[in-house]
Amino acid sequence: MQNNKVRLITQSALIAAVYTVLTLALAPLSFGQMQVRVSEALTLLCVFSPSAVIGVTLGCAISNAVGFFTGANILGAFDIVFGTLATLLAAVCSHLLRNVRVKGLAIPAALPPVAFNALIIGGELMVLISGGFNAPIFLINALWVGLGELVACLVLGVPLIYVLERSHLDRLFTGEAGRLLHG
Repeated sequence: MQNNKVRLITQSALIAAVYTVLTLALAPLSFGQMQVRVSEALTLLCVFSPSAVIGVTLGCAISNAVGFFTGANILGAFDIVFGTLATLLAAVCSHLLRNVRVKGLAIPAALPPVAFNALIIGGELMVLISGGFNAPIFLINALWVGLGELVACLVLGVPLIYVLERSHLDRLFTGEAGRLLHG
């Protein structure tokens, strides 16, 4: 029982750290109207463990806060709350879709990050740009953010999950690491 808690906390912290490092190292791509937040590919790790839900959510919150305080995040303080909420909702839904596959690929789990980020971040950008509701501005921003998420989740995230499963490294997330190390 204690080992499971330690594993959950450790996995969550490692995922949060990798998410944060990727986001901030690629800050010009991670923030803005046209963004490909490469770290969002990690949202697909939620198909392996609920620790990834915690990790990507925490990583997103830290990234958005650091981005805000350094001026890299144009969405400001609202993104700390709403951007993190988008990632949390996406991560939970991706976890719920963990067993749904298309030709063996975790494609359905890649779709919640696209949808939630397009809607929520698209809405944030709309308010920033127009000061209120403006359907054309919302649609343009939602499209750009959604396209960036498609790249991160479908082009990077789905192959990541495929490689981890085929190499049996997914066991690192499921508590079967002993079998991985000892055959």
